Amino acid sequence: MAASRLGVCSEYRRLVMHNHQLSSEALDKMKIFVPAEANRAISFTNKEAAFYFTQSHETNHMEHAHFAGMNIAKNRIFSGYGLMADQVKLDNRNSEVNVYPYKLERIYGGGLTEELWMFDYKNIVEVGIAGAVNTIGIELKGEQLDPIGSQEEAVIFRSMEGNWIIAVSSIDGQAVQLEDHLLSSKANAGGFYISVAKTAVEAIALIHTTRSDRRRWKRERIQRMENFLQQHVHLTSSDPELALAMNWMNITMDQLVTRQQGDGIYAGLPWFNEYWGRDQFISLPGACLVIGQFETARNILLSFAEFQNTDEQSIFFGRVPNILAPENIDYHTTDGTPRFIIQLQDYVKYSGDTEIIKELYPAVRNSIEGSIKHWVDDKGYLMHADNETWMDARDANLNSYSPRDTRANDIQALWYNQLRAGVYFAEFMNDKENASKWSDIAEKLRRHFAADFRDETHPYLADRLDAQDQAEFALRPNQLFAFDMFEDEDFKCRATRTAWEELVYPWGVASLDRSHPLFHPFHLTPHYHKDAAYHNGAVWLWLNGIAMQRMIELGQEETAYKLFKNMNWQALNLGVVGGLAENMDAYPQAGERWAKLTGAYLQAWSNAEHLRVWYQYFLGLRPDLIQHTLTIAPRIPGELQSLDYLAKIGAGQIAASYKQVAADRTYHYIFTDIAVDVVIDIVPFELAKLEVQPGCKLTVKQLEDHLHITLQDRDAHVIKELSAALSESRTVEAERNCKMLVGVKFAEPLGLENHPVIREKI
Repeated sequence: MAASRLGVCSEYRRLVMHNHQLSSEALDKMKIFVPAEANRAISFTNKEAAFYFTQSHETNHMEHAHFAGMNIAKNRIFSGYGLMADQVKLDNRNSEVNVYPYKLERIYGGGLTEELWMFDYKNIVEVGIAGAVNTIGIELKGEQLDPIGSQEEAVIFRSMEGNWIIAVSSIDGQAVQLEDHLLSSKANAGGFYISVAKTAVEAIALIHTTRSDRRRWKRERIQRMENFLQQHVHLTSSDPELALAMNWMNITMDQLVTRQQGDGIYAGLPWFNEYWGRDQFISLPGACLVIGQFETARNILLSFAEFQNTDEQSIFFGRVPNILAPENIDYHTTDGTPRFIIQLQDYVKYSGDTEIIKELYPAVRNSIEGSIKHWVDDKGYLMHADNETWMDARDANLNSYSPRDTRANDIQALWYNQLRAGVYFAEFMNDKENASKWSDIAEKLRRHFAADFRDETHPYLADRLDAQDQAEFALRPNQLFAFDMFEDEDFKCRATRTAWEELVYPWGVASLDRSHPLFHPFHLTPHYHKDAAYHNGAVWLWLNGIAMQRMIELGQEETAYKLFKNMNWQALNLGVVGGLAENMDAYPQAGERWAKLTGAYLQAWSNAEHLRVWYQYFLGLRPDLIQHTLTIAPRIPGELQSLDYLAKIGAGQIAASYKQVAADRTYHYIFTDIAVDVVIDIVPFELAKLEVQPGCKLTVKQLEDHLHITLQDRDAHVIKELSAALSESRTVEAERNCKMLVGVKFAEPLGLENHPVIREKI
């Protein structure tokens, strides 16, 4: 026995040394310990078409457990596994669980350790086991997952769904024995590979390749993540929780940027491991643009353009797909195409790549002309079916749970911005006729919108117009997207306050206000179908982005940061490790202080909008390389004393830092490989403008009565100094906004007796 134990210790030390060499100080600092009572979701992708889902201690989620294990291209392959060591089943419920960006670790009693790895662009899972004395074993889980034979040293299975073949083998190639679905090998085999391919020959070949290349593949996966953190999203802060949360959300967001059908962004997991046009373009800024992933953004835009409907006789002429899945292309949505054009313009603003305009201008023209031909009314409104907005849930009879009639406010805002982007592209292409026509439609639309979507009795916008031009004033968050359609600043303050206090809970933005008779306080409940609540009360975390943006635009970054900080806490402590879910209940369950997570456990646009607001509105970096300008408008909350971060713009980057001492704030920006005209926008001071060349360092000191701005060259010689005084008009505007928004608070749940959809059922 002593000799056996000595061998175990030697094997354990070898594994520890192996893993030490395959680790990253930056990534390992992100380790999250998951207590058993939390039982959190854990998810990895291979950056292509596969993802692996499990829960830390027991995979028992009422909806997500169906997708446990490995999934490829919307096919469930196997539903996880059970492990044995020395003839004893390992119980996840009694393990200590640590989650890293690149692996899952479970530590059992007696020095037993399990590690789960995926590899970039490879359909194989490694399950490492260390600390056993004699034998290790693995049993694949899943319906009808029976072995169909063996080849070489591997046992072969057919996948649960799809025409996939699974091969299971030991890590080091030792023989495996199969008995009653349990595959076992010697303890020093290191664990097991679970390989998936279209044939057994391919699956076994992948195992052989993995044995020889596993160390390199692990290093590459770790290095990719480490480079991403250090070179694209670097952030340190006086608040370590902020930095940790942002690093995790960037990593989990990047997991969803995949190559299933060319470059794209999974809409969410576990259900939406496919490319949705709407979700794709809502997510693109936070997933790609603000962090400088311009090549990926470009590829996504080009890929969707390839699938644009070009049949001029079709009512969907000019639309890009709403769903782009391996076996399904669908055009039934109105908002995806405007967002495609808007994000094309945003991509050019961030990257400076005007060549793509020449390539995609026909797609821009078709998208606008198709709408004008088939969907635009005499007032310039973009018409649509009542389920063709993002609020698209329907019942079994295909009736909309949340009908948006024919002209929803968010659709008109998107259409307006699509037209304005089209005008820019037309002018760039010297297409004066279309530039003039589209500009006229945009202005007509804006005039009618300001008149039709407001009245004297409501301190917020109508949600929609019906076929008889009647405004419907249900209070929904969609109005927040339409504030650029009018210039009444007092009304924006009132509408923002109304929306915040009636829709914005500490955990996120509800889809309908709590006083509406159709308000559903819970998403998952026995009282009604979940889709009845989906857009009639359920919280959508992606809407936090526009809600925080509107508050920050009105000078209320402290209010916005309360919600932002809550989401950081949530990503670190609830639900999927390091990410944000699709939905939440509007109200906490009885006896709980926090609402329950629902919907997809990891949703792209939830993460992406959180990241977008951080970069664009808290840090305040908004490039427009079309105009050769960069607006720097930091709105950093008072509790953050210091920040260091990077931003990618065009072909260069900005290394920035911030420090607050007493009432004085200092901002530093070092420009590498980028020349740009900078606009410094810090309320309530006058705007300051100056030209910056590569290698320059810009310092802005915010004092009580002025900004002191210094520009130095790469040799630290002062090129320019200027001062920005307090602006009387901006001071008055800031004071008005603060007065109108003083004491604004989150929405609070009402008693269930106030809600007919619940009251009638209890």
